[in-house]
Amino acid sequence: MAGGAKKKSTGQVSRVWGTLRTLWQEKHLILFKAEYTFLVAAVLWFLEIGINIWVIRKVAYTEIDWKAYMDEVEGVINGTYDYTQLKGDTGPLVYPAGFVYIFTVLYYVTDHGVNIRMGQYLFAMFYLVNLLLVFRIYHRTQKVPPYVFFFVCCASYRIHSIFVLRLFNDPVAMMLLFAAVNLFLDGRWMLGCGLYSLAVSVKMNVLLFAPGLLFILLWEFGLLKTLPKLCLCAAIQVLLALPFLLENPVGYLSRAFDLGRQFLFQWTVNWRFLPEEVFLSRHFHLALLGAHLLTLLLFTFRRWKRPGESIMALLKDPADREQPSPKLSANHILLSLSVILCDIGLLPSPFTSFLLNDQSQMTLVLFTSNFIGMCFSRSLHYQFYVWYFHTLPYLLWSGGVKKLAHLLRVLILGLIELSWNTYPSTVYSSVALHVCHFIILASLWLSSPMPSHQGGDGESQEKPKRL
Repeated sequence: MAGGAKKKSTGQVSRVWGTLRTLWQEKHLILFKAEYTFLVAAVLWFLEIGINIWVIRKVAYTEIDWKAYMDEVEGVINGTYDYTQLKGDTGPLVYPAGFVYIFTVLYYVTDHGVNIRMGQYLFAMFYLVNLLLVFRIYHRTQKVPPYVFFFVCCASYRIHSIFVLRLFNDPVAMMLLFAAVNLFLDGRWMLGCGLYSLAVSVKMNVLLFAPGLLFILLWEFGLLKTLPKLCLCAAIQVLLALPFLLENPVGYLSRAFDLGRQFLFQWTVNWRFLPEEVFLSRHFHLALLGAHLLTLLLFTFRRWKRPGESIMALLKDPADREQPSPKLSANHILLSLSVILCDIGLLPSPFTSFLLNDQSQMTLVLFTSNFIGMCFSRSLHYQFYVWYFHTLPYLLWSGGVKKLAHLLRVLILGLIELSWNTYPSTVYSSVALHVCHFIILASLWLSSPMPSHQGGDGESQEKPKRL
């Protein structure tokens, strides 16, 4: 027994030593090889602890919406459940019910919202959890070289400001969203959908991920097995909003999910180059909505759907979908063999639905869906940067333009950061932001359509990854 324990210990030491030796041999590649994502991310995450503490202690807090949040939840605490009667310094309550519950907790933890420093440290914790969830997605997909993560965390002044200097609700919603994405990657669909719905209940912007998520659910499960997950999302919304729906259902829905809310021109980041009358025009808003829907449909039919397969196949159970006959190749034989071995229990994980068991493609569909919404948004305010900031490297390194070199991708990240840090926004910063958005969107469009695991085109296919 002692000899066995000693042998096991020696083996572990040997493996650790082998890992360290490999790291030393490839030290010049650590920042460029995606397999070292975990190592680089871990170093940056611990560095971020110190950065957030330094920002909280050295940079002045700026009051924008925190007091209004506290006034709004205080109204609920005092017994007001009519959403049309809830308001703060900056206007009426316009967020769904999940926001009320979460910020009620923050209200009590921060001594009725007075202890701002406590609130800042809580949001620093949210920042670190959010970053951990984002890094886990990048580690699972291994799509982006690790050096880019420096720009994802340490180099962004605006993101630190949104979290720990402004205490907006946007970071809370995105933290829950990235937790849901992690659950999807783990194959925990019901729990992931529940957490996604909770994120929507904090702020409505999370609905920008909904078209991509619906596509993924239909592709993975078909219509009948998707319906329970959609019902769960709806049930969570109803359950959270029940006290307010019982009091004034129309008032709650019109305030919490107000799709027609008008934004002030003075705060826009993306449309500064337009005349104000055009920015406020209803025709302009309808044109943006049309462009948004059209772009989503184009990506659904031409980039997300497998070539040669009807969109109606999404409604069928995956087991009942007709598959084109593949051309025979060594890759196809090996892949078919792996599926057979899985079916008879000799392989540990199900190799079903290649598109969605490929974590990279699933993540790309979700992030692209949100990004399209950002491109055609009626207005982007400074706190909205957190809606897509952590997804930008993934989108840039997933594009199909091979000549979009590392330096150009980093330059685009830098220009986007500069545009969001220009206050007040200018014609040039807004135009630069749209140019960067267009380059990313065009690069995503020029990427290859989602591959079919059947390989009907005869090209070599990537091995499906385990969820």
